[in-house]
Amino acid sequence: MFANLKLRNRMLLGYAVPIVLFLGLVIPVFSSASQIAESYRQTTISITAIEGVTAMNFSISRMVGDTRGYILSRDEDYLKAYQTDLQTFQEVAESVGNTIENPIQKERLKKNLGLQKKYDNYSAQMIELVKQGKQKEALDVFATKKEVLIMHEVDEINRSFNQKEHEILGAATSKAEETVRFLVSAVLVGAVLGITIALITAFFISSGIAKTIGGAVNVIATSSTEIATTVEQQERTALQQSSSVNQTTITMDELGASSQQSAQQAQAAAESAREALKIAEGGALAVEQNLESMTILKEKVGAIAQQIMRLNEQTNQIGNISSVVTDLANQTNMLALNAAVEAVRAGENGKGFNVIATEIRKLADISKKSAEKINNLVAEIKNALDSTVTVTNEGTKTVESGNKISLKTAAAFSEVTKAFNNVVLNNQQISLTAQQQAVAIQQVVDAMNSLNLSAKETASGITQTKVGAQQLNDAAQSLNSIV
Repeated sequence: MFANLKLRNRMLLGYAVPIVLFLGLVIPVFSSASQIAESYRQTTISITAIEGVTAMNFSISRMVGDTRGYILSRDEDYLKAYQTDLQTFQEVAESVGNTIENPIQKERLKKNLGLQKKYDNYSAQMIELVKQGKQKEALDVFATKKEVLIMHEVDEINRSFNQKEHEILGAATSKAEETVRFLVSAVLVGAVLGITIALITAFFISSGIAKTIGGAVNVIATSSTEIATTVEQQERTALQQSSSVNQTTITMDELGASSQQSAQQAQAAAESAREALKIAEGGALAVEQNLESMTILKEKVGAIAQQIMRLNEQTNQIGNISSVVTDLANQTNMLALNAAVEAVRAGENGKGFNVIATEIRKLADISKKSAEKINNLVAEIKNALDSTVTVTNEGTKTVESGNKISLKTAAAFSEVTKAFNNVVLNNQQISLTAQQQAVAIQQVVDAMNSLNLSAKETASGITQTKVGAQQLNDAAQSLNSIV
């Protein structure tokens, strides 16, 4: 399995072994360092607790002295000193309480605080008696030696407290020393083991690498000899190819000149066909314009015919109205005649009415005559309109006939245009093909020139490869001697 690994992987494996050993050594070192840190923390707690209890004992002793001094001298400075010592005691007790972790020690500290309060009450009783001028009673209370009992209990508790903290301190110190010894041993063993395994691994890896390189050098030496032989053969072949390519290039140059001439002739034919196509397109455009004019004329003639039909209808309506007016005139005349008869019957009283009836009859006669004239004019207009409609219909037929002829002419020009267009397209295709052929031949010529140049460069490169193969063989021999 190790022999199948690549050279890079073997080297990485060689570096990985001491790294793994180092990482394995880091775990016990880290664990030991954590234990040492914990021992140091316990040591710090114990030292702080011992110093704190000592300070508390000193403060309560000073409080006893301050109380005695005040009882004997009644000096207020002793009371101030008492309060200062009391505050110091309480602050130190609070600090120690926040520091220690052992439940038994916390209980002892609690008892110590209880004794301090007990003495504080005892001291306050004596101080109050002194303030009241009862110094003798205060001395009697002091003579009970109660403070001695309290201080004795305080000393016992502090002694037990300090003894326990010294035990904790000793255990932490012993554990730290044991951990340090283990750490030193682990580091020494790990270092020796790491160096030994690293040397063994390096030996095996270097042996494998040297063996691999030696085999590769032998293969390179054999291959370089074979390459040199092959390169000599390729050098001769490349020179022959260069000569053949040179002759082919000359032939392709001549073929390229012929293709360019054919492309120019095809282009000229395409231009002529394009001019003819433009002329045919102009004729087709003229026919289309004529066709559009005939269509517009047809539409206008149709519009005139519609207007004449409308005018004929309106003339008929005028005739109908004139007939109605004639009928009204006849009826008015009859009514006027009847009115005249009635006026005659009325005698003298109907003369004025008779005159009016006579005038109405005159107006009715005039209206009748005017209506008759209008009817005559309407009849004449109707006859003229009928003639106009006939002429318009003939014009429409003529326009339709011309339109059909124009359509046939346009179709003929369209066919001619299509034919010329096909000719143009064919000529363009021929020209394009000839141009593409000329371009292709030119590309072949360029490729042949490039191939000719490449053949020369290949021959030169093969010569250089021959020299390089020889140098590779020399390098392989040198490397083999080193390995």
